[in-house]
Order: sequence, then structure tokens, then C-alpha cells
Amino acid sequence: MRGEGCQTVIDARAIIDPKARIGNNVSVGPYAVIGADVEIGDDTVVGPHTVIRGPTRIGKQNKIFQFTSLGDAPQDKKYHGEPTVLEIGDRNSIREFCTINRGTTQDVGVTRIGNDNWIMAYVHIAHDCQVGNHCTFANASSLAGHVSVGDYAILGGFTLVHQFCTLGAHSFTAMGSVIAKDVPTYVMVSGNPAHAHGLNSEGLKRRGFSAQVLQHLRRAYKVIYRAGNTIDQAQEQLKTMLDECPEIAPILNFLQQSIRGIVR
Repeated sequence: MRGEGCQTVIDARAIIDPKARIGNNVSVGPYAVIGADVEIGDDTVVGPHTVIRGPTRIGKQNKIFQFTSLGDAPQDKKYHGEPTVLEIGDRNSIREFCTINRGTTQDVGVTRIGNDNWIMAYVHIAHDCQVGNHCTFANASSLAGHVSVGDYAILGGFTLVHQFCTLGAHSFTAMGSVIAKDVPTYVMVSGNPAHAHGLNSEGLKRRGFSAQVLQHLRRAYKVIYRAGNTIDQAQEQLKTMLDECPEIAPILNFLQQSIRGIVR
């Protein structure tokens, strides 16, 4: 159903279930298929040949390009038709041939994509993944199930992330990285298997981190990766650095919460 006072433009060749809820000023291209229990927010563009299954909630001002598949059943043999959900926030760009699946009851039951993400062609985001805001997924990068990605993370093209891994905020993965452990906040990784290759300094500069803060974060990186410390020892040293640089807190919290262990 359409919102009140809507200026929505739906191509006559699109197939939309009567139970779908379509907001104002939404554009739906030819041959798109939108199922029941799908909600699409205002000012969103749905390209031709896109398929959106429900339950799926899509926010405002998203641009969904042609041949994308959103909200279909998870690729999990334990899934037996439970009414799990896909939630997508606002102002995301989702390019051609992307696939983003709903969650499973073995986890929280929801796959979530935040706001202002740039998701390039052929990206796959599997069931129960939790993606933050302002992330960039380059072409053909893929998340297995139950992966968490922090704000401003950048995944290079053809990055592969194993299930249950976490990528911290402001982290960076180089092209073709294969990741089987957690990538800490601010850290840059590359390789198969992926190894740490320093601080994501360039990305942090672009986001307004000062030269002084970057200097402290480089010290924190050395504590974790260059000083021969165990993770427990690194955490104790990082705690002593918090007064000088509060920006160390996110990386300390990440280490405390990491379950799979970090990329070394």
C-alpha cells in the first residue's frame, strides 16, 4: 500500500504484493518484485529487476540498483522458514547483483544494515550480520553469517570474512583479504590469511583525527603488535594510556570483547 499524499512512481511492469508498504516519493523500476511484509521508506529508489522479499524493512533515501536481491531466505541449512527479518537503514547505496539475506533463529533473527553505507556490485551479506554506518564494501566483498562490522570500516574488493568474525570501527581490509579472526578497531589488514599491516592512518586523517591522536594510536598499535605482549598484557598497558588519549578506549573495548581472537 502507498503512503498518504504519495508521489510514488511504480512502473506498470513491476510486481508488488498488495500487503507491501511503500512510502512517499518512491521509485520502483520495471520487473522489480516486492513481496508481502516489505516496508520501503520515503524517497527510496528501487531499480529494475530487483527482488525484495519479506519480512524486510528499508528506510529512507536508499538507492537500490538493478538485479539486487534483498531479504530472501538465509543460506543456512538450519533455516526452516521462520519469519526472520532484514533491516536496512537510510541513505544506503546498494549496487548491482548484491545479495543481503534475512537472519536466523540461531542468532538474533535479524540482519541489520545501518545508515550511509556504500555497498558496491556483487557484495554478499549473509544471515545475521550486523553492519554499522558509513561503511564501504568494494566489489565482490562477502560476509559469511553472524559477522559484525563497525562504523566507517572499509572492505577492499574480494575481501572474504569468515562467520562470527568482527571488524572494528575504522578498520580497513586490502583487496583479496581472507579474514578468519577479528580485525581490531583502527587496524589495516591484508593477505590470505590476513595479517595486520599497521594503523588505518589515512582513513583516520580523512575523518578528522588529529596528528596528536594518531601518534597515540600508533603507540597503542605497537603495544598490541610490536612489543611482544600477550593480549592481556596489551590491555593492561592500554588502560594506562586512556587519560592521555580517550580514543584508545574503542580498541581496548574491542580486545576485551573479542571471542575469535584478533588478526596478528
